[in-house]
Amino acid sequence: MKAIRFNTKDRPEFVRVLHKRVNAYFKENGITRHANLSMKLKTVFFVTLYLAPLVLMLTGVTASVWWNMVMWVLMGLGMSGIGLSIMHDANHGSYSRKQNVNKALGWLLSFVGGFPMNWRIQHNVLHHSFTNVEGHDEDIELNAMRFSPSQKRRWVHRFQLFYAPILYSIMTLYWMSVKDFDQLFRYKKKDLLKSQGYTFKKALSQVIVTKLLYFFVLIVLPLWLIDLPWWQSLLGFVAMHLICGLILALIFQVAHVIEETEFVKTETGSLENNWAIHQMKTTANFANRSRVFSWLIGGLNFQIEHHLFPNICHVHYRKISKIVQETAREFNVPYHHHRTWAGALKSHFKVLHQLGTGKYDRNFKPA
Repeated sequence: MKAIRFNTKDRPEFVRVLHKRVNAYFKENGITRHANLSMKLKTVFFVTLYLAPLVLMLTGVTASVWWNMVMWVLMGLGMSGIGLSIMHDANHGSYSRKQNVNKALGWLLSFVGGFPMNWRIQHNVLHHSFTNVEGHDEDIELNAMRFSPSQKRRWVHRFQLFYAPILYSIMTLYWMSVKDFDQLFRYKKKDLLKSQGYTFKKALSQVIVTKLLYFFVLIVLPLWLIDLPWWQSLLGFVAMHLICGLILALIFQVAHVIEETEFVKTETGSLENNWAIHQMKTTANFANRSRVFSWLIGGLNFQIEHHLFPNICHVHYRKISKIVQETAREFNVPYHHHRTWAGALKSHFKVLHQLGTGKYDRNFKPA
């Protein structure tokens, strides 16, 4: 993997002014950058939404197949809430100033089928550092999909507009079964485990143990304790994952793969912009006016603010977004945003179609 070098001479004053203003916001208002009471209540809500239905099913309180399916659906919503809000902030180190709290809440990921260390490498190290840089950002690397104009276009990609929702839905099923093992071996080859304080042996043993515990609690116990045909419990488990996978994909993908955002491929390893401006060009916000929607998805409709300040808890993004937008306007830096989530989704699937048919490639110029 070729090392990436950002252009530190590209409007460094934008970065200095922006950080100065954001720091001043927290200092002048006397508030923490980390979780507040609202965030803590949200944590209780989503963890309860995930665990309470499971307990009700395992204890026989919900005895009918239809009530059990409702419980699995609620678990899917709780699972997505944990992923978008709680473990996301925790694994960024932004939930609490106490790292042991971040670490403990970060392990909630294992309760929904993932492995925290792999997530931190893929998301924090690769995606946040090299957003939309082909060959480095794993979020746009999927053979069955074409997310960047610099990627090879295969015949199957012409249909990706139609099969994308299916692949998005099974994302967490693939994650909890195969992806973590595949990533672990790849990250070993790339020598990325050391950055997380892990050896391959330690990581592999933890992946195996956490997967076995997950399968036992979410599959074995329901099959054993719920007085319903086995296939109905498995159907509910799959439904939970399909709901969560689709929600997660349609939140994260519309922040980076839309008409306004840029894609980058570099042969030399040198990029045109500094890191912060690169984030502004490759990231977009959506539905910023909707407080309820923002609360439900962990503030990730403020993706620009999240990428610029991943060490700040998402409950503060709405306030600092005004600072970011004004500073971007002052320094002539793009600030992409869609007024609604529906508008962002429309743009995302339009780009998928154009990438699949090759129409998008005409205006793409590699760095």
